Amino acid sequence: MMTEEHGIVIDFMPTGKPAAFKPEPLVQLLGKEHFTMLEASVKPGIKLTVGEEVYTGKESRDKIEIIKGRIGFKDLTSNSLAELEGIVVKMVEAEKQKYLNFYNTAKGISLKRHQLELLPGMGKKHMLAILDEREKKSFESFDEITKRVKGVPDPMKAVIKRIIEELEGIEDKHYLFVRAPAAPHETFRHDRFSDSSERFPRKDFGRKSFHA
Repeated sequence: MMTEEHGIVIDFMPTGKPAAFKPEPLVQLLGKEHFTMLEASVKPGIKLTVGEEVYTGKESRDKIEIIKGRIGFKDLTSNSLAELEGIVVKMVEAEKQKYLNFYNTAKGISLKRHQLELLPGMGKKHMLAILDEREKKSFESFDEITKRVKGVPDPMKAVIKRIIEELEGIEDKHYLFVRAPAAPHETFRHDRFSDSSERFPRKDFGRKSFHA
């Protein structure tokens, strides 16, 4: 089950959203592990800055009050949209080895298609060349991929572009780096991220709900 222990702030709203019935400090976050887009309320007196890392796990949280739930790309504020790509770039740069490993371990998803081909600008020739080279020796850096595979798109930028595409929503349904969106019929509660007193199921008047 994919959960996010930490999130990166992409927008902080000290008084909440303009149209909200009850003003409360809100934050939009990008999960550090699976790029899950989340919205949460912030504890009184806490101020957050874009790019700041906060704890979102089940234990006592020092800055986040309640994780209200997952949100979609269309739910992001204009500030979040403006900051999103820059935050993703920093997150990938901070975990270079993780994304480099993708090039060394990516596999086929069908008889005719490979995970590497899902990267923007990566054609079948590039894919075959990467597979051939990594069989000889695993790649130890992104620069090494560029040097050993002729004409390959910038490998780190390709990962970043794919992450952005997956956040926006993709048609092929193959999510390489981002937690896949919820199925349309599923409803989500924030109980998995909330304090223990909030974890008990609530009556749903006949509708069946599912965990996030």
